[in-house]
Amino acid sequence: MYGDHREQRPLDEEARRLYGPTTARRWAYADSKAMDEFLALAYHQERGLDCVIARLFNTVGPRQSGQYGMVIPRFVERALAGAPLEIHGDGTQTRCFCHVADTIRALKGLMDTETSGQIYNVGSPQPISILDLAKRVMEMTRSSSELVFIPYDQVYGQGIQDMLHRMPAVEKIREAIGWEPSLELDLILADVIKHIRTAPVPLPERDLASAP
Repeated sequence: MYGDHREQRPLDEEARRLYGPTTARRWAYADSKAMDEFLALAYHQERGLDCVIARLFNTVGPRQSGQYGMVIPRFVERALAGAPLEIHGDGTQTRCFCHVADTIRALKGLMDTETSGQIYNVGSPQPISILDLAKRVMEMTRSSSELVFIPYDQVYGQGIQDMLHRMPAVEKIREAIGWEPSLELDLILADVIKHIRTAPVPLPERDLASAP
């Protein structure tokens, strides 16, 4: 939603959206979210639609799949298998991770309170670089995996721009419903590691096409 903010600072709900050119396909994803918000707010203002908009920042937890590029389950799966942890770019990009239990608590609080027509960030305001995240995963899994740095173009092809930083300001939701995240990153990682250690082994990607 917020786009390519280069400085590391919390983004509040009124922050400007900074998008790249249409040749960078990444921004189509952000634009689709923006159109959803425009439509929801228009129906709220013109027809009284009861709606509240939540902007989620990297929700993570047990049973999350790494299929769509979710970095924590991917790192944990590879660390436990002793495979290389692939870092896209140089690893200096930062992200904030929120436990799914905290996110659910926020969404329920927004639904149970008079917040119609409002927009709220839902996430942790504590950033970590992707490189430091990989090292933390390796430490907690006691893994001997190596770190491999892969250029973005090699992973996604042309047309991908990554956001260097993505950090939510959560003062608005705190004032509205008294919510703030309660579960720290180490607990999030511990939950994901425990689940992946005990979960059934998934089919390799090359076998998925022939699976029923």
